[in-house]
Amino acid sequence: MPIASLDSTSQHQVLDPCLLGRPVHLLPQFAVRLQDDLDAAMQGSARRYWGGWRLDGVEFGRVPQDPGLRWMAATGALGTVSVAFERGLLLTLLERRYGGRSAAATPRDPGSERITATEERLVVVLTQHMIDLLYARVAASVAMEVAPVPVPAGAVIASTMPGKSAWTVCVTVRDANGAIGRCWIAPDQSLMGAILGSLRPDQPRTHAVRGPAEPLSSKLQVKLDGQLVSKEITLGALFDLKVGDVIPVNVGRADVLLDEARLFTAAVAEHKGKLCLTSFEDAE
Repeated sequence: MPIASLDSTSQHQVLDPCLLGRPVHLLPQFAVRLQDDLDAAMQGSARRYWGGWRLDGVEFGRVPQDPGLRWMAATGALGTVSVAFERGLLLTLLERRYGGRSAAATPRDPGSERITATEERLVVVLTQHMIDLLYARVAASVAMEVAPVPVPAGAVIASTMPGKSAWTVCVTVRDANGAIGRCWIAPDQSLMGAILGSLRPDQPRTHAVRGPAEPLSSKLQVKLDGQLVSKEITLGALFDLKVGDVIPVNVGRADVLLDEARLFTAAVAEHKGKLCLTSFEDAE
């Protein structure tokens, strides 16, 4: 039997059970439309912020697991969106806008630069632009009668990194010297659901009649994790714990997780000496 090489196996996409039945294969269509919107903005209303840079690509992916990224977020009528920029890109944008350096200037070293108030203001403005463009594209895709209200500067706040299973839109820009910069736009679950919903075909597809088949539920196996209880204690109290100590907790409804995604809540019950989960309800 031939053994598959690493190069051949890396080309196959891993199946995410949370996405079954959702038109994720059509996300590149949405990315192309969003790329057109971003390109128009960078050449038009936002040109003063993106001098010397051109849009290189827009694609959907997963959240980059980079602890050095600073995430900002804002919540609007369509949901919460988190945005992060590479620090090197921000410093170059600052230098070219306020320092008077040309597009051919050497990028500054992010590791040796402190964060200034000017940089913070630039991050807020660029985050507003990215969220507004995403909102506008979603509104156009779902044919909303009223355009979403622009995100105010005061609504943009520092945020934690989105979950590793969350979707992000990776925006790549390139300057005249070939230098590359990236930023990421991460919609929350409800907004991502609206994006996927806008990609569903208007007319259902017709399928050839087939004979009886084994139900999908009997063939597909997924692993569910039940989180029964969680409790926060101080670090000092944790270090003071000894063998035999009791931590009082209240068991309410448990969270049911699929690959760290919270799908259901369930009641905790006892059956024949075992703890069981029952009365499942959708988490959303």
